Amino acid sequence: MTTATTTLSDVTQPIERANGLPNAHYTDPAVFAEENQALLADGWAGLAVSADVPEAGDAVPLTFLGMPLLLLRGRDGEVRVFQNICRHRGMILVEEPRKIEGAIRCPYHSWCYSTQGRLVSTPHVGGPGQNTHDDIDRDTLGLIEVRSHIWMGVVWINISGHAPAFEDVHAELLQRWSEFDKPIYHGGDDSKFQLAVNCNWKLAVENYCESYHLPWVHPGLNSYSRLEDHYHIEHPGAYSGQGTLVYRQLAGDNGEVFADFEELSDKWDTAAEYIAVYPNVLLGVHRDHSFAIVLVPEAQDRTVENVHLYYTTEETSPELRRKNTEQWKTVFEEDIFVVEGMQKGRAAPGFDGGRFSPAMDGPTHVFHDWVASKLQAYRGLKAAE
Repeated sequence: MTTATTTLSDVTQPIERANGLPNAHYTDPAVFAEENQALLADGWAGLAVSADVPEAGDAVPLTFLGMPLLLLRGRDGEVRVFQNICRHRGMILVEEPRKIEGAIRCPYHSWCYSTQGRLVSTPHVGGPGQNTHDDIDRDTLGLIEVRSHIWMGVVWINISGHAPAFEDVHAELLQRWSEFDKPIYHGGDDSKFQLAVNCNWKLAVENYCESYHLPWVHPGLNSYSRLEDHYHIEHPGAYSGQGTLVYRQLAGDNGEVFADFEELSDKWDTAAEYIAVYPNVLLGVHRDHSFAIVLVPEAQDRTVENVHLYYTTEETSPELRRKNTEQWKTVFEEDIFVVEGMQKGRAAPGFDGGRFSPAMDGPTHVFHDWVASKLQAYRGLKAAE
């Protein structure tokens, strides 16, 4: 039996000579844990969307990379992310999504926190009836905040706290899509859905990056936005994806369409772009709506895709929204057998990561190169410790 021996150095070669990532990067729990740190915790990863907490006081507990987090909109209207633990004994603070009416109260010893994360009450901490103690400094014992940033409706987090500012990391992308730097409105409950897929999260990124598969996997989409209408988008070290020169605006039975973003250049009359922002967020922009897919890695072979649709105005046609959601759900469900099939294929010991088409696989190769380069740097730092 032949066993492949691909290394990360093989992955970072020019596309005409490069291999894809070795099987272990999709199947090995130890490599999955290593990538969680090197690829997801050290940079700006997608956690959720700000529409998950639409009103002041809304709180949603989440788990990301095994870490208990709390997405919270404060009474000041700001969305923040905290570690979902009390600073006293590490008790989980919020178990289910809910509105915080007063303070966030720990169910264990009733330490209380404001929606901005400040420790505001420590009952009996100095003994019965004594709610303060000289050695308990409330000013330094607030909730542990996780660095966050909101763009395109997505809540991005930097768990390590060491990444450069989001605006610096993604300056080129922010400039590329500057025309879409306008208010966007989540479509609501009928404009979001979740897909559970039995594959490594990177396979979802790889598939989204490229248009090569359209004729066979998305025949309906390819019937009007053909393979030859697409172009590659490649920005090494940050993002990659595809664009189309033919975007067909969705219309209702009476010809109604969604309102366009204001003051877009003529390009967007017929074009749309779909970009994977490394590590785990997939974005799409069109003249009249956008979407965000936040990939949540649950295990080396399990991923949850949280899909959210956004519009240019707060009021939109319910019929048209539902139709748009159904259309995109169909497209994304068509990809499931592909990513799950590739996951199953990673159990073949002779597979060496595969070869890339120099003409068609550029965006996927750019992602593989980013993964390999980040891991090489991470392993180098660990070896030097």
